[in-house]
Amino acid sequence: MSQRGDMSQAVARATRAEYCVIACAEAWRDAGEILASPMGLIPSVGARLARLTFAPDLLLTDGEALLVRPDGTTEGWMPYRQHLALVSSGRRHVMMGASQIDRFGNQNISCIGDWERPKRQLLGVRGAPVNTLNNPTSYWIPRHSRRVFVEKVDMVCGVGYDHAGDARYHRIPRVVSDLGVFDFATPDHAMRAASLHPGVTPAQVREATGFDLAVPDDVPPTREPTAEELRLIREVIDPENTRAREVGA
Repeated sequence: MSQRGDMSQAVARATRAEYCVIACAEAWRDAGEILASPMGLIPSVGARLARLTFAPDLLLTDGEALLVRPDGTTEGWMPYRQHLALVSSGRRHVMMGASQIDRFGNQNISCIGDWERPKRQLLGVRGAPVNTLNNPTSYWIPRHSRRVFVEKVDMVCGVGYDHAGDARYHRIPRVVSDLGVFDFATPDHAMRAASLHPGVTPAQVREATGFDLAVPDDVPPTREPTAEELRLIREVIDPENTRAREVGA
């Protein structure tokens, strides 16, 4: 069989989780020498894939004091003061989670309901305000639903476009979910569908979103993984298939 045929068969076998990995990896395309801070299994696989392919200068951290290679071996030492310098100077791109996110990219990870008497207590604000105001912040949401994509978040933790003011480094490059990729490339910085994963329809994503989501008529499909990217994901980066814990087949 030709190489093209082999590649087509490999792509045809790609899972939804692997399309999500590709979508997360693309957040760091040609990023240069910045620190990637992925939170979650699929964003972590995506960041390592980006480093091994189209973002070779990307810096990866163990989350404490070390810079690491995609295989987990130590590449360098990064004291906490240096980490904070990267955070505050726009030289870090974090991909966080969200319990709620709204049309302007405001994120909530603190509580559900009135913050004085919440129905459910969550993580707390944590570092979300600093992340979102001082360096690019993307989001990974494994289960796209109206409970997460809401008209207005119950509490603003990560700052969206309607609250950011003139913050110098505020930017939300993308939101990746199990249904597609979303950005804020609209006149009022409201969320829109940038691509949909294979098998997902515009009607399906609108139904799963709790606000009027902009879905262009010509919204493209999410980029297919190449055969080499699938090999790296399956054999080098994530041979234990941890990605399936977040997004099933």
